Amino acid sequence: MTYLLGVLAFVLALLLSVVLHEAGHFLTAKRFGMKATQFFVGFGSTLWSRRRGETEYGIKAIPLGGFVKIVGYTPLEEIDPADEARAFYRQPAPRRVIVIVAGVVVNIILAFLLLVVLAAAVGVPDGGNATTVVRRVSPCVPVSGAACTARDPVSPASAAGLRPRDRVVSFAGTPVRDWNGLSGLIQRAAPGGAVPVVVERHGARRTVTARIGRLDGHGYLGVEPAARIRTLGPVAAVRFAGRFTGQMTVAIGKIVVDIPKAIPKLFSRERAGTPGGQAGSVVGGAEASGQVFSSGESWRAKLGMFLLLVSSLNLFVGLLNLIPLLPLDGGHLAVVCYERIKAWVFRVRGRPDPGPVDLTKLMPVTYAFVVLLVGLGVLLLLADLVNPLKLPQ
Repeated sequence: MTYLLGVLAFVLALLLSVVLHEAGHFLTAKRFGMKATQFFVGFGSTLWSRRRGETEYGIKAIPLGGFVKIVGYTPLEEIDPADEARAFYRQPAPRRVIVIVAGVVVNIILAFLLLVVLAAAVGVPDGGNATTVVRRVSPCVPVSGAACTARDPVSPASAAGLRPRDRVVSFAGTPVRDWNGLSGLIQRAAPGGAVPVVVERHGARRTVTARIGRLDGHGYLGVEPAARIRTLGPVAAVRFAGRFTGQMTVAIGKIVVDIPKAIPKLFSRERAGTPGGQAGSVVGGAEASGQVFSSGESWRAKLGMFLLLVSSLNLFVGLLNLIPLLPLDGGHLAVVCYERIKAWVFRVRGRPDPGPVDLTKLMPVTYAFVVLLVGLGVLLLLADLVNPLKLPQ
């Protein structure tokens, strides 16, 4: 049930992100007096619509996006002579640029604000010492490698019955307050010895006995600690959001650049080992959200991970739309910039403004890019169905 709730939450967040993106185009176009005839969520057949003024608002059957219909968004459209003066391509270049980039700006601002909320209201991991709360119990002592195999012995924590969200109060009779203290006691414990561990579970304390294992020459229990979460003040939260937005932008850039090399690994175990392999479809995003909601983490941690996921989604949508190829926003922006540069060159040479770009000459490149984008989307969709990514444990 919680998994399905996570999937539903992601779908709703995706739709809201798309609606806000399109609202950026719509509101700026209306502000400059352009004519917008449609504002729809989804694609395909219309499920519901209502006309207010000159605009039809509605919902379509396939909830995978949305669109705004602005009259004259390209010079190729047939326009009613009465609407000619309000057509998009007739507007001054600065106004067209604002309308084009408004959707991207909305997504980036939304990503930033979600990170501010995450830092100021939910909390972020403290870079210092972790807590003694158990985040994860290892099922084995990983003798043969980083991952457990059937030949590896059961971990002491698992054998003793320790569970995620248990808080270790004392170890071998010594009270512990933080992970550094607990970790030191574990590593110094004699392998093979039986050690009493007092934990707090659901408000009640209980004592379990763990027989300490050995890993890399030290004592081994087999627990991972939960991070210490702290909320930030307004200024610190804004700084965190700005810094993290920059880090995510760099990470997204690496993922996009690495996608061609990662394609052969999309259906192998090595998928998550490369930046490009971590790219996914809507199905992958919904799967990740479902994993977050159904994990054994606290609801505070789940909310934090979900906000981070939605923030990453908005930043990815915004940055993807800046690619300077039609039909993306970046392609329309490139056309406007090219028109203005060309008009300036003509003016310097004493020649008249050549007017709008002939978009028919760009159609072959546009069609090729659309085919490439759709093909990559289908490939990532299949990879998410056959070889889904798993959130790190």
